[in-house]
Amino acid sequence: MTDKLVEKLRRERDLSDSELKELIESGAHDEALRQAADEVRRERYGDAVFLRGLIEFTSYCKNNCLYCGLRAGNRNAERYRLSKDEILACCAEGYALGYRTFVLQGGEDPYYTDDMICDIVREIRARYPDCAITLSIGEKPRESYERYFEAGANRYLLRHETADLIHYGQLHPADMSGENRKRCLRDLKEIGYQVGSGFMVGSPYQTTDNLIADLRFLQKLQPDMIGIGPYITHRDTPFKNEKNGSVELTLRMLSILRLMFPYALLPSTTALGTIDPHGRELGLQSGGNVVMPNLSPTGVREKYAIYDNKICTGEESAQCRRCLEMRIESAGYRAVTDRGDVRRDETGVKDDT
Repeated sequence: MTDKLVEKLRRERDLSDSELKELIESGAHDEALRQAADEVRRERYGDAVFLRGLIEFTSYCKNNCLYCGLRAGNRNAERYRLSKDEILACCAEGYALGYRTFVLQGGEDPYYTDDMICDIVREIRARYPDCAITLSIGEKPRESYERYFEAGANRYLLRHETADLIHYGQLHPADMSGENRKRCLRDLKEIGYQVGSGFMVGSPYQTTDNLIADLRFLQKLQPDMIGIGPYITHRDTPFKNEKNGSVELTLRMLSILRLMFPYALLPSTTALGTIDPHGRELGLQSGGNVVMPNLSPTGVREKYAIYDNKICTGEESAQCRRCLEMRIESAGYRAVTDRGDVRRDETGVKDDT
């Protein structure tokens, strides 16, 4: 039997708020959503799942977000910083393993000045001209983003976390602003980055209306990548006693995103795999088409603890890749190591922004 609501979303890429509320709150549409999302991703990207080499290069952060284990106020956190040479060594290992996208991710760490970031990016660009370079280092002035772009960065990941400003204030300290986060995303788009945004599913105080606001914000932003994952608590945060987000709702939102944004690159996140042993496979089957194996040195992986019980902290990079490839194949897809640029047009031709 055809699910009329799911078919309408697939056809029109939009629904009214009340219709979205029905999809989000009711599990009755889950199987139809999953099937439609998988069909749409195969129409645009086939069975390809793009691998991104993730380098978590600093666990220091100046911010005090209430949900994050890296928050500045967490005195129990083990901190580390990778040197330029250590970052380049991660890239060399990743390149040898076939990765053609490097994601440099870290807390908002003032130690890494714009000059340092630009120097690192320029060196990666010079050594690996065929690779995409993604940065995920938080909120910066527009001038900083411009400098990184000129140095050779192609992509930038910055989750908006929640589009509702009241909800944003419940998750962040008073010195952080949801409007500034949105400003950053607009700047990144205007500069020419392939931009990734996204949000947590099941974060404290989140309502269905908040999730709908997230979808509306993404409709305006039209990002190239959308990263979502279940909220997971960390024992050393003010939210330590809050409930984790659910796999079911995260998968539901992934499928909705795939139907609303057929072109988007949607990661099946480590958080999904942490909260459910088969979470990443389920994420791929619900519309996801990106995974990010960890290239960070094994000695620091446990220290990059945004949430508790993060998986894959002890695996060497080659082990991590083999494990993920087997998981991807078991889910019915094929691991691909090329740049994996967004495909916005209907024919599936790459848009190499």
